[in-house]
Amino acid sequence: MAIAMQLPISGDDSAAHGHSLIPGWVQLPWRAERRAQSLPHVGENRSMATTSSASSRLLKGFPPVSAKDARVLILGSMPGAASLQAHQYYAHRHNRFWPIMGELVGAAPALPYAQRLLRLQQCGIALWDVFDRCEREGSLDSAIRDDTAQANDFIAFFEGHRGIRTVLFNGAKAESGFRRLAGVQPDALGLQCVRLPSTSPANASISPAVKLAAWREALRAGGILA
Repeated sequence: MAIAMQLPISGDDSAAHGHSLIPGWVQLPWRAERRAQSLPHVGENRSMATTSSASSRLLKGFPPVSAKDARVLILGSMPGAASLQAHQYYAHRHNRFWPIMGELVGAAPALPYAQRLLRLQQCGIALWDVFDRCEREGSLDSAIRDDTAQANDFIAFFEGHRGIRTVLFNGAKAESGFRRLAGVQPDALGLQCVRLPSTSPANASISPAVKLAAWREALRAGGILA
C-alpha cells in the first residue's frame, strides 16, 4: 500500500528519484534467511577512514544502535565527515535529525549523545546506515562512489530484530542504496518503508517545519507516536 504526500526535493534527495512519497512509499517485505549475528549497541560506535586513492577515501560506517524490541528502523546512507570525526550519528550542527528527534521523542541535541541514543531505543527506534563502507569525497551523498559501496548485513539485522515493521529512509540515497544492495527479499516480513525528506543541510529547499511534519507523521504511522 502506498500513501502519497508529494513534497519537493533537492540536493542529495533528487539524485535517486524524481518524487518523494511522504509519509508512505511502498510495502517492502523481506525474508531473513540466516541466524542473527551479535550486533553492537550504544557506546560501541567506531569509524575508520583509510586512503584508497589520491582523490577519495574508503570510509567505514558505524554499528547499529538498537534494542531487541525495536519497532522502527531509521536508515541514513553513510555518516558525513563531521559524524565520522565525532564518532556520532548526525553530528553536523546544521543537520535537523536531532532537533527533530528532540521535538518528537525527547532526544534533544542538548542531551549528551549517549542519552539521545538511549532515548531512541526506549521509544522503539533503531538507528543505522545503509552502507557499511564506501568511497566518497566530502560529505554529500552525491559524492558516494556507487561502485565502492557495500551494504550492511540487513539479513542478520532483521533476523535479530523481528519486531521492526517500519523502515524510514533519511533521504533518497538511503532508499536507493538499500533497494540496490541490501540483499533482502521483499515478501517475508511485511515492512512498511517510507522515504522521508533528508535532514541534511544540503536539502535546504524543504523547510524545517515541513521536514518535522513529515517525520512526525511517519513516526506516528510506525506506532512510535500516539
